[in-house]
Amino acid sequence: MTTVLPLADDATAPLTAAALSAEEAERLAVLLKAVAEPTRLRLISLVAAHEGQEACVCDLTEPVGLSQPTVSHHLKVLVDAGLLEREKRGVWAYYRLVPGRLEDVARALLLG
Repeated sequence: MTTVLPLADDATAPLTAAALSAEEAERLAVLLKAVAEPTRLRLISLVAAHEGQEACVCDLTEPVGLSQPTVSHHLKVLVDAGLLEREKRGVWAYYRLVPGRLEDVARALLLG
């Protein structure tokens, strides 16, 4: 499982509350790069909307119209960014949102 680092020392502070350190800017940039791609945004939405807010990669290929390896690549980017968690069950991988992570990103972008 990926270790999710906080966005900043105070994860509830908006981006405009104080200047970001280089490390904080790097963490936020990784997250924003991960979601700044239409397929990845759709995958986050599909996982969140799926029963139990968890989906198998096999459930995600058809809705996005991409091959399983391509979908798995996009999901890996989201896992590496700390937005999704991955659990292997048999031959399939299941994905779910990391609780509170999207809210952390939203709070960081608030113009406070």
